[in-house]
Amino acid sequence: MPIGTVIYQLFVFLLISLFFVSLTLFVRLLLRNQSNKAASLNQIEKKLDKIIENQEKLLKK
Repeated sequence: MPIGTVIYQLFVFLLISLFFVSLTLFVRLLLRNQSNKAASLNQIEKKLDKIIENQEKLLKK
């Protein structure tokens, strides 16, 4: 087999491997960001609930 063919096949194999590694990392990043956003939204919701409770207490007085 000529050396050019071997180099070309190796290059194509590396590009395909790089594609799948990049895709995997991208999906993991999206999942991590989604869980971080969910946690952040839960914290904001708790804070808003506390603010609403405090306002209701003040209005009752």
